[in-house]
Amino acid sequence: MEMNRVYLCIDLKTFYASVECAERGLDPFKTDLIVADPRRSRGAITLAITPHMKEMGIKNRCRVYEIPEHVKPIVAIPRMKKYMEYSAKIYKIYLKYISPEDIHVYSVDEAFLDVTSYLKLYQMNEEELARMIIDDIFKTTKITATAGIGTNLFLAKVALDILSKHSDTNIGYLNEELYKEILWEHTPLTDFWQIGKGIENRLKKYQIKTMKDIANTNPNLLYKEFGINASYLIDHANGKESCTIKEIKNYEPKSNSISTSQILYEDYSYEEAKVVLTEMIDTLLGKLVLKGYQTKKVAVYIGYSKDQIPSLKYSISFEEATNSYRKLLQSILETYESKINKITPIRKIGISFHELEKISSSQMDFFQTIKEEEKERKTITIMNELKKRFGKNCILRAISLSSCATATKRNKLIGGHNAE
Repeated sequence: MEMNRVYLCIDLKTFYASVECAERGLDPFKTDLIVADPRRSRGAITLAITPHMKEMGIKNRCRVYEIPEHVKPIVAIPRMKKYMEYSAKIYKIYLKYISPEDIHVYSVDEAFLDVTSYLKLYQMNEEELARMIIDDIFKTTKITATAGIGTNLFLAKVALDILSKHSDTNIGYLNEELYKEILWEHTPLTDFWQIGKGIENRLKKYQIKTMKDIANTNPNLLYKEFGINASYLIDHANGKESCTIKEIKNYEPKSNSISTSQILYEDYSYEEAKVVLTEMIDTLLGKLVLKGYQTKKVAVYIGYSKDQIPSLKYSISFEEATNSYRKLLQSILETYESKINKITPIRKIGISFHELEKISSSQMDFFQTIKEEEKERKTITIMNELKKRFGKNCILRAISLSSCATATKRNKLIGGHNAE
């Protein structure tokens, strides 16, 4: 019989803001600092604010103009490369205590650790082991970490998100019994992992407002409303989660896709947006070829400025999978021209390739020979290799030299934000 498992979920508190404070020798619990790009105007969303500002009631992901005028925070421009360096340093701290197969990195500032077999090794209980790790993180990096401890991944995450922030030790603990005792009637439901506003509103239609309500609701009603996803809601309402870190690491998706999107710095005309869309096709196609895939379906999203009219969404399917630059570019842009509203300014663009297939054999068509497709693919492969060696801006298509193009700027970003 398998032993009961014990998980830690460790979060690096207000990570980006804490890194900026650590770099400046400041205490984030006594300092007013925001991580935001002032070049994006006062409407820019803050990536992080310090705990000291949160204590004033200021929301973490607020817009700059929403910060009260009497608060004069230090404004730190995002440095994604620096944050990744800190994240890598903290991952090395995890490796001092836990094997990599028992660690699942959930995000740049959060990780799950299966510590089941380590409690006996270190002759510690769960909280003592969590304390040892988060103390090491602070000693090494000056970053404060919090931890949730649970008998499954869900409970560890909920203990982190709801309990640890109200604990003097920055550590929360849950098992199934405590979960029902402490949090079964907790509101709002959006405090719980994987429940967003949309799910909460759909549950409210049936007067379901707590996890206890979900657990006591007829499962048939939930399956009718949410389909197969109702099983996760029902399990979580009862404090259960069968998935393990080992299963996460072994998971292989049945279908895959790749995508890219961006919010433009200012309103773009449909012609200017077409330039950016062309660049994004080139970028995404480079990733497609690098992975050795072709696509059978393309989806495009265009968001108009200030939601003046509904966004444009369209998809294109191909009989045969392809990674031909000519074919994809022509199909996407021709459809764009035919469907786009040419008067309303544009602020958001997204594109994704779906139904990916490994490259096997190319199909001959009337306009392009197999030899030409292979030549196209080799060109993209060479471009990928050059970018890897000398940087993404070392080689660009001519369209990226246009005044409205964004590729050269975005190539210097990480995760859409300033890298340095």
